[in-house]
Amino acid sequence: MAFDFDRIIPRRGTGSLKWDKFPELDPFWVADMDFTSPPEVLEALQERVAHGVLGYAVPHQGLMDALQEYMQKRHQLSIQEEEIVHLGGLVCALSMIARAIGKPGGQIMTCTPIYPPFLSVHHDADKECLTVPHIQVDGRWVFDWEAMEAAVTEDTAIFLLSNPQNPLGRVFTREEVEQLAAFCDRHDIVLVSDEIHCDLILDETQTPHVCAAGLPEELQKRIITLLAPSKTYNIAGMGYAFAVIRDAALRRKFTQAKGHSQPEIGCLSYYTAEAAYRHGEPWRQQLLAYLAKNRDTVTDFVRTRLPGCVIPDIEATYLAWIDCRALGKDNPANFFEKEATLYLSDGVYFGAPGHVRFNYGCPNSRVLEGLEKMANVIA
Repeated sequence: MAFDFDRIIPRRGTGSLKWDKFPELDPFWVADMDFTSPPEVLEALQERVAHGVLGYAVPHQGLMDALQEYMQKRHQLSIQEEEIVHLGGLVCALSMIARAIGKPGGQIMTCTPIYPPFLSVHHDADKECLTVPHIQVDGRWVFDWEAMEAAVTEDTAIFLLSNPQNPLGRVFTREEVEQLAAFCDRHDIVLVSDEIHCDLILDETQTPHVCAAGLPEELQKRIITLLAPSKTYNIAGMGYAFAVIRDAALRRKFTQAKGHSQPEIGCLSYYTAEAAYRHGEPWRQQLLAYLAKNRDTVTDFVRTRLPGCVIPDIEATYLAWIDCRALGKDNPANFFEKEATLYLSDGVYFGAPGHVRFNYGCPNSRVLEGLEKMANVIA
């Protein structure tokens, strides 16, 4: 079955964060695609609604089986049911981790530019945020190991990793992930690997994903792996994610921090997640092919039509990180908003002023429309 990713689906006026927060602007910001979810996901929702009783829910066996099958097929990992912690989202999970690990006044470390909540969850736990910028080597964004060693202290308790990296689009190699895990182990730091984009790798033969839950057993006492179907299958509004925590003591510490701060996970969320993991693979494969085409469109356009803008090679996600510092604008995101009525993600919130993030998870015609607006105001 062929899926139509070219179809324009009107979203204005539907209560969409992406489209209705700033209705006067053309949105290419938040990580939310403009495609319908897989038909099997919509069918599962309709079937569950047709049951008619939408009471409090717990994870049903079908979901548990689907998650274990997903981890086995996708990551070649045999995960036990008790190693899975169900969550209403990954941002609230980051907040739980910030409160669960380390002492008040301790540090949470990450590398910039990075998904904005990574830079603010320390406020939930009376901790400090310690950042080390990624660096470019041979045109590729990598960890600055020397700077990380110089920055880490005995108060550093958590390292937040985004892999694949949002917003850089990097898929970190096995060598990089293992080196980072060893760094954390050596400094008694819990490695939190946010892998929400791991099913959006555009060419996995070239850049295969390395799941942190599959690292050697002796490292798992300091590893929390975060996963979700939300970005891949465009079901972020359903509010479901999960953590894989293989070490029992670490898992207890994590769940004890939950308190009453986690929202109830709705019955519809469990069923959409099950359907996505069970039946969404054909749709996902076609999505990846379409996103790869959009990625090439954005990359070629920026490099040929947007003088003063620089874009890295994108290996994953549907998010393009664009360096606009050579444009000479104080704030490029504000410039494109005022001059082109485009709403892009502002690099300031990722710890990198002078950059913007462009969401190309939409029909190709929309991608070109947004890029042409950028070109026109630069010209």
